[in-house]
Amino acid sequence: MSIKKKSISLLLIISLFSILISGCSSKQVNSVNISKETTKTATNVTGELKVSYINVGQADSILIQQGSQNMLIDAGNNGDANTVIDYLKSQGVKKLDYVIGTHPHEDHIGSMDKVINTFDIGAIYMPKETSTTKTFKDVVSAIKAKNLKVTAPVPGSSFNLGQAKCDILAPNGSDYKDVNNASIVLKVTFGEKKFLFEGDAEDVSEKEMITKGYDLSADVLKVGHHGSSSSSTPEFLDKVKPTYAVISCGIANDYGHPHVETMDKLKKKNIKVFRTDEDGTIVITTDGKTIKSSAKEGSYSGMHK
Repeated sequence: MSIKKKSISLLLIISLFSILISGCSSKQVNSVNISKETTKTATNVTGELKVSYINVGQADSILIQQGSQNMLIDAGNNGDANTVIDYLKSQGVKKLDYVIGTHPHEDHIGSMDKVINTFDIGAIYMPKETSTTKTFKDVVSAIKAKNLKVTAPVPGSSFNLGQAKCDILAPNGSDYKDVNNASIVLKVTFGEKKFLFEGDAEDVSEKEMITKGYDLSADVLKVGHHGSSSSSTPEFLDKVKPTYAVISCGIANDYGHPHVETMDKLKKKNIKVFRTDEDGTIVITTDGKTIKSSAKEGSYSGMHK
């Protein structure tokens, strides 16, 4: 393919995604901006909320289940399709009511096209960030092939996953120098227990969430950017005050994740750690009052950048 034809192709991909996301930015977003009354947090809940931090190495993929509803946050690398799909099927998933691509990096949306092709899909959330990669093109093509629309995240809006309330907290800006800060950040509340999912959000996004005055408190924090020192600022951790932190990273990965600086901060604040590089897939469940984990606590050992 000539450089000219390739450039045109990439422009078409970006244009198509803009159509898919803008086409629902008013109508579809309104449909998920449920009234405060229907999304208010219920302290008396039944059943359990189950969160599976799937072991996809140096990547992210999280399955959240409540009642008969399922939500997938990210889908690992391109080579993780079988791992993610097989795990979802083992958990009885036939439909994903919500699919969230936190941001367009390959280690977060790599296998999302195959997930979309495999399961019945409800709503898809992605930030208004585009990419010229084949990975991004494949996801856009999969969305188009099923005549699905993309909902742009609106900070401060909420939706329900069964009896769980899901609050969108970020991104709060645009045109970030680092696309990691465009990550969708989601807080899920079930009864008295709260989970915060940070994607790859870094210090810039963390500061924005603090400035916005959002309630960031959570019992379990999915640590931003695989435990990089660019995330998990002391100010952010002071607002979240998690009892547990989950880090999704690969064994002896090339990025040095998790960084020693981050692990030192977690240790200093007595935050218990679970790590996919040490524990594999981590399953955390709650009945709304207590929290149980399938994994044993991990180490605070980190690597230097």
